[in-house]
Amino acid sequence: MRFLLDTINIPDIKRYSSHLPISGITCNPSIIKAEGHIDFYKQMQDIYGLLNPGDTFHIQVSGTTKEQMLWDAHAIIQRIGNDISIKVPTTFTGLQVIKQLKEEGINVTATAIYTKIQGLLAIAAGADYIAPYYNRMQSSGIDAEDVIRSFHQAIVRDDSDTKILAASFHNVIQVTTALEAGADAVTLPPALLKNAIDIAPVEQAVSDFSADWAAVFGAGNYIDRL
Repeated sequence: MRFLLDTINIPDIKRYSSHLPISGITCNPSIIKAEGHIDFYKQMQDIYGLLNPGDTFHIQVSGTTKEQMLWDAHAIIQRIGNDISIKVPTTFTGLQVIKQLKEEGINVTATAIYTKIQGLLAIAAGADYIAPYYNRMQSSGIDAEDVIRSFHQAIVRDDSDTKILAASFHNVIQVTTALEAGADAVTLPPALLKNAIDIAPVEQAVSDFSADWAAVFGAGNYIDRL
């Protein structure tokens, strides 16, 4: 079970990686747009330098034709790192690109998955990761939990090396449900991760513990000061 950050904001990456067991970074053109005008390659290289051994970095192509997507993929690998996982939308053209990239030995994340057939085709094409969009499926009336469970069953049945990297979450219940359904990893925006942890009842419990200790030993008298 792995948790990734869906952001390219370097202060957030440093902060959350120092506190939590973060195992990588994902991004796409929409996330890049939200960050504003950046030096794309420099920022990606800086993020790559923050990763720990074993972490994964998933960067999406921006092109829409086969030639454009392959060009993007090769540029990303050459200028950032040869272990980057190239995110390719799971379209008719995208599946052709996934097949070619895998023939070249390049790591691939099949993204923008809304349906079972998309994911199953990506698994068959040899994608290293498939990224089903949980909340977007739910919003479209698709049973996202069932889709992820089907992917997990297919991977086990075929003894595939493909991993399920669930994405597009609206709340933490969707996150935990995706993991329970068989997702190997989830990618979350920092704000959702923070909201999942900073829960009012938990903060109240910690405050109560502190007050109870102070009532017995006095405020400021922690265990190491007794």
